Amino acid sequence: MKYHKLGQTNFDINEVSLGTWQLGAKWRDPFDEINVQNTLAASYDTDANFFSTADMYQDDHSDRYC
Repeated sequence: MKYHKLGQTNFDINEVSLGTWQLGAKWRDPFDEINVQNTLAASYDTDANFFSTADMYQDDHSDRYC
């Protein structure tokens, strides 16, 4: 995993983020908490620390889980 400094901070972030728009479900499918937990666990196992999320993804479920 490659990391880069975030601006002028001492925080290193992943070179590529995990986009969470479809985290847990396909378009218009119900939110699947188990799928979300499995996806996030797999990314944490790779030392991921940069996630792209928004409060409108999956009715705010994405934000709450990330």
